[in-house]
Amino acid sequence: MPKEFIVAIELGSSKMTGIAGKKNLDGSIQVLAVVKEESSSFIRKGYVYNIDKTAQCLATIVSKLEKQLKTTITQVYVGVGGQSIRSIRNVISKELPADTVVTQDMVIELMDANRNMKYPDQEILDAAVQEYKVDSQFQLDPVGIQCNHIEGNFLNILQRKAFYKNLNLCFEAANINVAEMYLAPLALADSVLTETEKRSGCALVDLGADTTTVSVYSKNVLRHLAVIPLGGNNITKDIASLQMEEHDAEKMKLKYASALTDNSEIDNTLKYSIDQDRQVESRKFVEIVEGRLEEIIANVWCQVPEELCDKLLGGIILTGGGSNMQNIEKAFSAYTHIDKIRTAKTVTLSIVSNLPEITAKDGRMNTVLGLLAKGDINCAGQEIDPNQDLFTVKQTQPVNPLDQRKARQAAETPSGVVRTQEEIRRAEEEARLKREEEERIAREEAEEKAREEARIRKENSFWNKAFKGLKEFGKKMVEEEE
Repeated sequence: MPKEFIVAIELGSSKMTGIAGKKNLDGSIQVLAVVKEESSSFIRKGYVYNIDKTAQCLATIVSKLEKQLKTTITQVYVGVGGQSIRSIRNVISKELPADTVVTQDMVIELMDANRNMKYPDQEILDAAVQEYKVDSQFQLDPVGIQCNHIEGNFLNILQRKAFYKNLNLCFEAANINVAEMYLAPLALADSVLTETEKRSGCALVDLGADTTTVSVYSKNVLRHLAVIPLGGNNITKDIASLQMEEHDAEKMKLKYASALTDNSEIDNTLKYSIDQDRQVESRKFVEIVEGRLEEIIANVWCQVPEELCDKLLGGIILTGGGSNMQNIEKAFSAYTHIDKIRTAKTVTLSIVSNLPEITAKDGRMNTVLGLLAKGDINCAGQEIDPNQDLFTVKQTQPVNPLDQRKARQAAETPSGVVRTQEEIRRAEEEARLKREEEERIAREEAEEKAREEARIRKENSFWNKAFKGLKEFGKKMVEEEE
């Protein structure tokens, strides 16, 4: 019986992670393999700036997963994130004839008009519907309502075209098929937030190495998304300013750093050891760590829309590697004055695995587990024959993820799905063909109308009437002679 499993890859600023797992009948996910590779030398703040090295790393991850699974991988799911991602609100409106009943086609037309918006140097990755304004009333589903005016309020999620292009080039260079691209922050939110938190209003804060991602939800709708170019590495670099190597600073951060320390608890005589010969005063160390962390928290809080600051009944949810810092919840509460704060150490899904990366439950695997949960197309190819060349096996397994997605997806693209460049190219080609067909039909109709108008003009012309008159007169004369 052929194997079935799903493969997901997250391109992080410090680590690139590949994971393979299968979904069980009881709804749980069994993780089969995990591979991590250093990525700090070619990915910065979630942005791929060295395509060749990134492609090599991707190929290495897939190869290592295949060796563990003893099966070729035909395609992978990918998380899209990084510093350039941001959200922007947009409104599309349309005037309608009196008492028009809104149809699903009208709603799709508004969504398409929003998707076709052009932003300089930016690519629309996804669009979250906020609500529809039907005359003067706001509705989440306007279909079936009579109105004279309708407008759709959307939250467009953008990324710089250059970043998006580089990401696609990496997978092409590595010869890896992409089953689907997902917005990593949305996949993460779906895997760690509860329905109650999304409905009542919450802010999800993913504290990464180079970036911090803020996703704000209210009434089950994404209201704001931003990626702040600050993360745990900034704290490490500040500690390194005490004249030490960054790897030593990282060790000190993990061992001594606290997000919040009461002044009375600081021992002015205590010193932390850098190495055998050097030490640093604990107070100075605390000031450096807290100073940078306060800056990160302040930037996070600035991203929460003002109208929602006092409506986050679901509180603040922290996750990611940075959420493991001691007293991190107290620090966020002290600055934001939000009492309801929790740390999501793992996903809400039921995960079955004895791999240390999964059992650690330190928040670092939440995003890639969320991506794995999104997968529903089999990524397994043929079983690997140890006596056969792996490259040859791969070549015998052609796969077209685009056709698989087209057959699988409903009419509306699921939230969080990012179209690949090939899908965009196909969509543009289909739109061009449709436009040309519409123009051809319009041209033929115009020509037919012109012919009809010419015929009518000819019939109503003076000479045509005179000719008809003479013809009738002649016919009458002949009849009289008979």
